[in-house]
Amino acid sequence: MKALVLAGGSGTRLRPITHTSSKQLVPVANKPILFYGLEAIAEAGITEVGIIVGGTAEEIEAAVGDGSAFGLDITYIQQGEPLGLAHAVLIARPFLGDDDFVMYLGDNFVLDGITDVVDEFRKDRCDAQILLTRVPDPTAFGVAVIDDSGNVVDLEEKPRHPRSDLAVAGVYLFTPHIHDAVRAITPSPRGELEITDALRWLIEQQLAVRSTVITGYWKDTGNVNDMLEVNRTLLERLETRIDGHVDEASEIIGRVHIEAGTVVRNSRIVGPAIIGAGSVITDSYIGPSTSVAENCRITASEIEFSIVLRDSSFDRIRRVEASLIGRNVQVTLAPRLPAAHRFVIGDHGRVQIPS
Repeated sequence: MKALVLAGGSGTRLRPITHTSSKQLVPVANKPILFYGLEAIAEAGITEVGIIVGGTAEEIEAAVGDGSAFGLDITYIQQGEPLGLAHAVLIARPFLGDDDFVMYLGDNFVLDGITDVVDEFRKDRCDAQILLTRVPDPTAFGVAVIDDSGNVVDLEEKPRHPRSDLAVAGVYLFTPHIHDAVRAITPSPRGELEITDALRWLIEQQLAVRSTVITGYWKDTGNVNDMLEVNRTLLERLETRIDGHVDEASEIIGRVHIEAGTVVRNSRIVGPAIIGAGSVITDSYIGPSTSVAENCRITASEIEFSIVLRDSSFDRIRRVEASLIGRNVQVTLAPRLPAAHRFVIGDHGRVQIPS
């Protein structure tokens, strides 16, 4: 079995961060979201991986390399335009050949990995298998209708009136039958080859499309709120580890990971939180669910439930929360403008001026 990882999207919902960086490389708990998917694929025993890349190809290739760091053999597949998930399968055919494969969306996060579902697919091989998860608002997702045995009987892409609350998560398992499906469908009204249309074609051909409903944690990290939520979830699994220097005037509470080369002076850090290598925290408060990447400077500031990327600094800022801060950002106080009052006040007047 091979794997196809999609990392070619533009990440419009994460702008302005994605104006200068790939959305799949935005870190949660100080690790790019894409890396969690690659690790899950390796843990499932898959070694041959094709990564679909677009405009951020150079950045992704620099971060992932040949895949050896993950125990993988990586092949990069260029997609000129993001024309849909089924289009990615179409252009990846030379790499995929006639092998079964798992397709994994590079900006999705499955907390407990995919080993169980891959093992299930290998054991009881069907024509296609998809992961589903229950969501409060199915209108934002592909939605599946299943029978009592878990077979998929219909799918809709972002329906106005969903027939179920089962959203298609970002993991699919396919046999070579999917190649016939992606060639048979036509672009949707939004100009893309939809994977839901390809799956529906398989169903219409009376091929077996099964489902697995995720009972654990899954997120599509397409916006800031979801990124922060995944960050919080991962930090909850942290073990306390202090590899940097923390002076006696500082207080560390809860699960806090301070990486080597970090200096903490006269500060309070309340976990779960992680502070990246080479950062300096001085006279500050770092609150729960916060990731500070490497080489940051936090001085006389308060940050909570946020992600701060590398080489960024805060100086005398109170208070920051629920924020995603890009690389090499400087946040400082604005200079105080001089204030002057000019009056013409009549006799016996009374004037109050706020301080």
